[in-house]
Amino acid sequence: MSDVELVLRSTRVITPEGTCAASVAVSAGKITAVLPYDAAVPEGARLEDVGDHVVLPGLVDTHVHVNDPGRTEWEGFWTATRAAAAGGITTLVDMPLNSLPPTTTVDNLRTKRDVAVDKAHIDVGFWGGALPDNVKDLRPLHEAGVFGFKAFLSPSGVDEFPHLEQDRLARSLAEITSFGGLLIVHAEDPHHLEAAPQHGGPRYADFLASRPRDAEDTAIAQLIAQAKRLDARVHVLHLSSSDALPLIAAARAEGVRITVETCPHYLTLTAEEVPDGASEFKCCPPIRESANQDLLWQALADGTIDCVVTDHSPSTADLKTDDFATAWGGISGLQLSLAAVWTEARRRDHSLEDVVRWMSTRTSELVGLDQKGAIEAGRDADFAVLAADETFTVDPAQLQHRNRVTAYAGKTLYGVVKSTWLRGERIVQDGEFTEPKGRLLTRDH
Repeated sequence: MSDVELVLRSTRVITPEGTCAASVAVSAGKITAVLPYDAAVPEGARLEDVGDHVVLPGLVDTHVHVNDPGRTEWEGFWTATRAAAAGGITTLVDMPLNSLPPTTTVDNLRTKRDVAVDKAHIDVGFWGGALPDNVKDLRPLHEAGVFGFKAFLSPSGVDEFPHLEQDRLARSLAEITSFGGLLIVHAEDPHHLEAAPQHGGPRYADFLASRPRDAEDTAIAQLIAQAKRLDARVHVLHLSSSDALPLIAAARAEGVRITVETCPHYLTLTAEEVPDGASEFKCCPPIRESANQDLLWQALADGTIDCVVTDHSPSTADLKTDDFATAWGGISGLQLSLAAVWTEARRRDHSLEDVVRWMSTRTSELVGLDQKGAIEAGRDADFAVLAADETFTVDPAQLQHRNRVTAYAGKTLYGVVKSTWLRGERIVQDGEFTEPKGRLLTRDH
């Protein structure tokens, strides 16, 4: 223990064995031991005692649209990673679209990495994209270290990232399976969307009707069939339809390798509360009714849904018009995701240990980041220090993401992040940030 540099002490440390009073020893950016609370501090080590604040593993958000380069006026690595750090997130994996160019070739990946390298306040990895015409690029992207491949089964909203019809899905999935990769899928069926009523205008009820549950359910059933046929590994992005849960549970029981995520906005916001014209609440698939939300929480509790991620998808404020048909669809949630989920989780008698499992441990497992996601020896010394019982009221002016539009404005939330630590270094405390210390991650490192 003579090489220990830091001891982080708290009466409440969340470990894989549960919550306990402990002293966490750190050396060279790694956790070297989780010691008894009153263990002697090794000579030369610095003690940081955070009292009764909770020390949890830094969150890992595997679904973030940073939009940089190309749409940097929407977001950027500097602002997105600051927002993440302020919210206790220490690792994010960036989506391949909404940036220009999209991450669909090795050259485009290199472009994105070059932009990110000096701006990342937290660790950043990258997804690749699966398009109708880039099957030849999938293996090279895999070998270059992307964590998997995103595909849309319905139009993505940006022309440079077209969706996959079923035959193209089969080709891409077969190629990805051939090298043991992961396909992550925006699952809405375009034919159901085309058949749904498309009124446009400011009424949220009309927008909700335009993105029906059966569009999700059908697309997920089709994805399950493809995955079963190929023994492929697939992941359903941002599940909002509770009607698809029995399909997913049955597929798992049959041995289909399928995982599922949902998002804070589906777990904490409801269709009934969305004001007409308030397109800061618009996302695809949409926020649904409270009864649907109850079933999503039940699926989290029983493990049918694996994890919770933000799907942070910002835009400039002018694109959030009061017409739900034409407004940009995306919710900005990086800085508030932990507090939003914890607020609702505690109301439903879930623990912070549950939240850590959904937002750190299982997301790390999804992308194979074995060094993240838990407070135990050998892992990266990534921590969030949380005043779990303190509340704050969301003020958009206090948010770090570039365009301070939020569906959570005015809400009172539990859980104030007091500090965030990356590999044993405090990167933000009480709103004060260090210079960027994040690293760019690849699948094997």
